[in-house]
Amino acid sequence: MKITMTKEAIDHLTPVIEKNEGRYLKMKYDTEGCGCVMSGVTALWLVEKLDDDDVKIETNYVPLFVEKTKMVFLDEELTVSYNKTANCYMLKSPSQILNPRMSLLVK
Repeated sequence: MKITMTKEAIDHLTPVIEKNEGRYLKMKYDTEGCGCVMSGVTALWLVEKLDDDDVKIETNYVPLFVEKTKMVFLDEELTVSYNKTANCYMLKSPSQILNPRMSLLVK
């Protein structure tokens, strides 16, 4: 899996990551309240601890951790961008937009 972060995403992530030093950036495939695992929504989380099944993915910025069991729902090539107007991140691949309004949560 290849994940690239745009300059805008990096510029917006940097102060949050610096403020929360020691936390890990994780792409969470959240299914809570969705009714079905196929209806999950991706979000960025800054977490204190990693889960046993988290896989480290190197990016052009900081490593991003993804749950191994949820990687099947993601494309092989992903881009994380930032939309200043909507004040949120976007997760897309060359063939689709996986989440046009991805949030960043400090857990």
